[in-house]
Amino acid sequence: MEPVALITGAGRGIGAATARELSRRGYRVAVNYHRDAAAAAAVAAETGGTALRADVRDPAQVAGLLAACGPPDVLVCNANITPPFEPLLSMPWEAFIGKVQGELAAAYHLTQAVLPEMPPHGRIVYVSSLSAELTRPGAAAHAAAKAALDAFARHVAAEASPVTVNVVAPAGVRTEGSAAARTPETEAALAERSVLGRMIEPDDVARVIAAVADGGMPAVTGVRIPVDAGYRVLGGP
Repeated sequence: MEPVALITGAGRGIGAATARELSRRGYRVAVNYHRDAAAAAAVAAETGGTALRADVRDPAQVAGLLAACGPPDVLVCNANITPPFEPLLSMPWEAFIGKVQGELAAAYHLTQAVLPEMPPHGRIVYVSSLSAELTRPGAAAHAAAKAALDAFARHVAAEASPVTVNVVAPAGVRTEGSAAARTPETEAALAERSVLGRMIEPDDVARVIAAVADGGMPAVTGVRIPVDAGYRVLGGP
């Protein structure tokens, strides 16, 4: 029987690339989405998987999602809550806490629902961001949410054995979701500050997620793996 990989936010970007990569590795993928049914259907058709709508911040919808796909061997928590990018002093509390609460609600409800049903070889991967350890103007909500996710993942790892639990934390990734915040100038600046001299692509992140999820790292748990093309090596701000 094919192992099952449930990937949240899998209609585009990192989630879609991860669905494709895990499908190539023999997984039956459950392509979770919230809004863009057409994009998720396209990924499902390409991978032979199933597109499943659910807002993973809602425990009732999470329960329905799992009823549809069954207990997964791999859970990739990738669904992104769009953060506000503005100075903290002008950011409404509702915008700030909406990002932080949404990020943690998705991880919390998915983990509580999935972990008790996972097989011993199960893998959980949370998709975080290098923003959790960097400081840049306007990113307080995003950074706080991802830092909280990193801490949450460590505590899940401490309780989940023999299931392994890890975090993959990319730097700026060239995705549809980040397109509005990218310009040729910002892309060039990011490339210049990385050892490899380029932006991160969704496939770069997907391959790391798949390597962690596919059983090749059975003794690795509770760690945070950066995917940054060497950005931190050069001390990127």
